[in-house]
Parts: sequence; structure tokens; C-alpha cells
Amino acid sequence: MSNRKTMIFSDSTSDLSPDIIATRDIRINPLTVVFGSVNHADGIDVKPDDVYKFYKDSGTLPKTTASNIAEHEKFISDNLAEGCGAVYFTISSEMSANYNNARLAAENFDDVYVIDSRSLSTGIGLLVLHAADLADKGMDAKEIRDEILTLVDKVDASFVVDTLEYLHKGGRCSSVAALGANLLKLKPCIQVNDGKMSVLKKYRGRLNDVIKQYVEERLSDDNKPISSRIFLTHSGGCEEIAEQLKKEVLEKYPDKEVIITHAGCTVCVHCGPGTLGILMIREHAI
Repeated sequence: MSNRKTMIFSDSTSDLSPDIIATRDIRINPLTVVFGSVNHADGIDVKPDDVYKFYKDSGTLPKTTASNIAEHEKFISDNLAEGCGAVYFTISSEMSANYNNARLAAENFDDVYVIDSRSLSTGIGLLVLHAADLADKGMDAKEIRDEILTLVDKVDASFVVDTLEYLHKGGRCSSVAALGANLLKLKPCIQVNDGKMSVLKKYRGRLNDVIKQYVEERLSDDNKPISSRIFLTHSGGCEEIAEQLKKEVLEKYPDKEVIITHAGCTVCVHCGPGTLGILMIREHAI
């Protein structure tokens, strides 16, 4: 454990790799992934490949559920070191009850601040790592909370989705829209705006070509990234594309740390395989 006086907590939807979590001493509270009637802990006893296999074998899409208040209380109690404060990040409150349950649980502790990321995946991860940087500099929990809140609406989180099958099965896309997109070979770009997912653009073509076009457009925006890190996060099946795109991003932004991560179960349940996103913090609100 580090000697920081402020601890950094996150739910599992931040999609940070085990190496990053261990190196930066970030404590992760897993969401529950439900396979039929069986509960699993996201990232602990179930992985994205298990999600895809269960859906393929059963025809039923797994579900994700928030931790209840008591579970959040136990997580905080088990991980909060004596004399430390904490900053606790959750997936957008527009997508889950996890933020509200964590907020209510935190009321039973001193100096624990829960942040509604208004984002998902490594959009949250960007904020988590920035908070860890601030904690390493000796900032207290309230100071970190206050600075992070100035960045929440500047997080640019978007993904290109190869198939609408998972969004449709999860009730986030109509049958007509899914059928039309499949017939026209459309690949939608999903962006998080004001804490909610919406379709930013629809691309047409092969996934490789679409993703390259998508990344070029995201990086050509006049609103430049201010974060020292840029994430390329995928849900499987995009490993080679991600590695090539990392080289291209570094050519444009050689001063940035470009990190490839595999999305966790929550993103994979909703978006399916073949999803890839570029995530960063911009100069201005998105």
C-alpha cells in the first residue's frame, strides 16, 4: 500500500488494467454480472469472453447490476485505511444506481467523496488516474474532489460499435434500427453526452476502415486533448487495429501516454465484441 493520505476507489466500470490498478494502488468495487440467475463479480470471477460465451450458448444477454448501499459500505470499510480520506468514482448516474448507492453509503464515513463520473469505461479511468496523480502529490480528498469536478464534463468518451446486436438485446436499440444498420452495414459511433449514450455518427464499411476514419476525425477536432493520457479501449477482436492506431496517435501526440485496455464486462454486455473507442480529456466541455 502507498503512503498517500488520500485513497482512490472506483467501481469496475473504469476498465483499468490489473497492472495499472496494482501499480497505482486503486481499489476496485466490482459490479455484479448476472448470468441467468447466477451472480458473478465483474473482473474477478467473470471476464468479457465469458459474457460472449454465455450469450452464444444461451441466447440470453447477461445483465449488470449496481452494488447496494450495504455492499458499498462494506467495500469502503474494508479498504479505507485509518487516517485516510478517499475519492470514489462510479459509472454515470444516468446509466446505473451505483453512484447514488455509493453516495448514501459514504455518508456513514468521514472524508469520503463519491464522484458521478458522468461517463463509462476508461472515460472514468482518465479521471481515476488523474486523481491518483493528485493523491501522489499529497492533495487531500476534498481538494482532489474539487479539481476532478472541473474535468468531468471535459471527458470525451466514444466508441465505434461493430454490431447493434448487443445494444438491441439489451433494450438500447430498436429492432428496426438494428435491422436497418445491419442491412446497410452501418457502424454507429456512440458518444457519452451529459452522462448518457447517444449516436454521434454512423459509418459505413469494414470495421478496420471505419475505426481508422473514426480515430482520425476524433483527433482532428480543434478542441485538443489536455490529458496526459489517451486510452484506446476495445471489447475484443480489435487487438491488431488498436496496436496500429496507437502508433498513429503517438505520431500526432508524441507527448501523450497512449494506453490500450480491454473493456470490462459492463461495456461488453452492452456493446459486444468488435467495439473500440478513443477516450481523452478535452480543453473544453463536450
